[in-house]
Amino acid sequence: MILIIGGAFQGKKAYAQEILGLLPEQMADGAQCGLEEIYSCHCIYHFHEWVRRRMADMGDWEREAKHIFEANPDVVIIANELGCGVVPVDAFDRNFRETEGRLLTCLAKKSTEVHRVVCGIGTVIKG
Repeated sequence: MILIIGGAFQGKKAYAQEILGLLPEQMADGAQCGLEEIYSCHCIYHFHEWVRRRMADMGDWEREAKHIFEANPDVVIIANELGCGVVPVDAFDRNFRETEGRLLTCLAKKSTEVHRVVCGIGTVIKG
């Protein structure tokens, strides 16, 4: 598993395509893909949106991270870093931010590589 993180609109998807040679047809959009597609796709971008859609039935993020890794250990996950900004006023948004952060923490532990992208420039922070 490879995890690519960074702020919104920082070039994470283009970075993944360039560095990993991913083609658009290999990439699923977490904002609209089927909930089970992450278990079989080569790459998912907008992973944070997939998490938002799963919030109601996710429950245990450690179990979810284990399930993702076991079902699709070679997946490339591209996600926005949500914990670096202003703390949301809305309770759902605070819970979403925390859940996504904890899930990414679990996935980073299982990943062979973790990249952080800022302004289109990637830095390998685990690998």
